[in-house]
Amino acid sequence: MNIKAVILDLDGTLLDSHKQVSRRNEAAVLACHLQGIRVVFATARPPRTVARLLPGSLQELGAFVYYNGAQIDCRASDFRYHEAIGSELTAAVIDHCLAADPNADLGLEVMDTWYALREVPEHVRMNVTGAPIVQELELLKRHEATKILVSSYAAVDALIEAFGDRLNIVVTDQGELVQIASAKVSKEAGVRMLCEQYGIGLKEALVFGDDYNDLGLFEACGYPVAMGNAVAELKLAAHEVTATNDEDGVAVVLERWAGGGTA
Repeated sequence: MNIKAVILDLDGTLLDSHKQVSRRNEAAVLACHLQGIRVVFATARPPRTVARLLPGSLQELGAFVYYNGAQIDCRASDFRYHEAIGSELTAAVIDHCLAADPNADLGLEVMDTWYALREVPEHVRMNVTGAPIVQELELLKRHEATKILVSSYAAVDALIEAFGDRLNIVVTDQGELVQIASAKVSKEAGVRMLCEQYGIGLKEALVFGDDYNDLGLFEACGYPVAMGNAVAELKLAAHEVTATNDEDGVAVVLERWAGGGTA
């Protein structure tokens, strides 16, 4: 295969269990970039957290798909994209979730600002930048949300039945986090936009991932690689299963490309 782009998930993939990028992984990504291979970071994370987690050397070279595709930033071509959930639909989702569970841990991301209905304990936001802006319910419902987040929510099936035709609803983090975005939003849609900017086809892309929100990318891209710690469904969809995120699984594969090898 002639790989022209590398697509990298962050949590559970490029980042280790301590939310750090190892020197080996960093060097492998940089080596691919030096060979002219485009690098795209595709994550559920918001921009502010990616800026904290990624080394500066990687931030300078990459394009970014944030919020599972709801926001895109390609500095090389000055391409920007944002797809929000309309305020009426945002309000309907909030009402639905609170009706099912009045104590639901519910928050919104709006263009890199985090809002929540109540304070979030420090141990819950340990790997998130900052604390949310707490707002009363009626104010929260007026936002056009980039992403709606519901933690430890049991009524997922009813939520999907009610809104699955209008929203992209994905459960990640071992079933602990429900991530809700516009139906137009997905990692693969965001990556496709960036590849079009570069004049690259998705079949010319190598993609790494570990969780359910990477399944669409695995189906769309030419060479999908599942991490050793990935969910079983992703491993079944992969062309290759590499080492875990704590064993530099990204570098294990990329070093073959940087060394002129093949998949």
